[in-house]
Amino acid sequence: MRTKLLLFALLTALSIAAETQLTVLQLNLWVQGDNVPGGKDAIAEIIDSMDPDVVLLCETGGKASFPDFLLQDLAHKGKTYYADTLGQSMGILSKIKPDTMSACFTIDDRHRPNPVCKFTLSIGKQKLALYSVHLDWTHYECYMPRDYSGTTWEKLSTPVCDADSVLAANRQSLRDEAISLLIADADAERRNGALVILGGDFNEPSHLDWQDDTKDLRDHNGLVIDWDCSVMLQQAGYRDSYREKYPDAVLYPGFTFPAGNRHAELQKLVWLPDKDERDRIDFIYYSPGPKIELRDVVMVGPAEDIVEGRITVAESGDSVVTPHCIWPSDHRGTFCTFVLSDDDIRK
Repeated sequence: MRTKLLLFALLTALSIAAETQLTVLQLNLWVQGDNVPGGKDAIAEIIDSMDPDVVLLCETGGKASFPDFLLQDLAHKGKTYYADTLGQSMGILSKIKPDTMSACFTIDDRHRPNPVCKFTLSIGKQKLALYSVHLDWTHYECYMPRDYSGTTWEKLSTPVCDADSVLAANRQSLRDEAISLLIADADAERRNGALVILGGDFNEPSHLDWQDDTKDLRDHNGLVIDWDCSVMLQQAGYRDSYREKYPDAVLYPGFTFPAGNRHAELQKLVWLPDKDERDRIDFIYYSPGPKIELRDVVMVGPAEDIVEGRITVAESGDSVVTPHCIWPSDHRGTFCTFVLSDDDIRK
């Protein structure tokens, strides 16, 4: 009996040892925090307090000096990260030294900035491909049903109540082309055995948040819209981390934009002063499989929302972690805890 107990304890210990926790923070920085007094320093404070293994950043300003600033500030706080933006509007920080860093693809349109930054990492023998995504912010056509243009941001004579018309206008952004290219690159990584995690500001809602249950809420004006990017990722086998844990889009809307940030000027946060413009446009997706489990997901940022031009108490079941420092952004972030499982992962 004692031998069996010792064997069980040994097997249990080996099982625990084969698990590695990986935490991922996704955050839009609102032009590296420049729109909020003290915002730049607050970004480093948030990363320090949340202590993620990986940070997927958007609106980094495209300057090499910014990731250098973050690395130095975090080093003073006792944290060692590797970082790069590749001179783009998005970047990645990682506690694990990357094997490679690349843009991996570009949109064939000189007016569109590159939408992705990619790191590949090794955790033991397990490969991991990370993508930080910042899709085109123009043609933000989830405003059309709300009686505004997503191109000029001017009020329309009437709201657009046809989903096909909204999607046709939305596709002028080339966000769907970008996601198609990302999926192709990530699928090549998956075929080579890598786990894939991607996240960022898509500047487009999820189709999971615009179905029958929400069509009469949030100024959706009765529309059901299958937004391209989320549909494409779902069809390619990727999971939306927030909706996996919280599938009810009514009780757990998970709004990430606009955030009710009292550290910012209200006029800079409000785009539609007479509408409910809240949406979930910032995401963390992952490729499911036996070697990765989503353990937890929370939102990070202000606890309040913006509705009809006013900061208001959020009435939802969403779990929001609010750091004890200035909030630097007009977005909320997403924080995921994954568990990676592999016999070789800690060897």
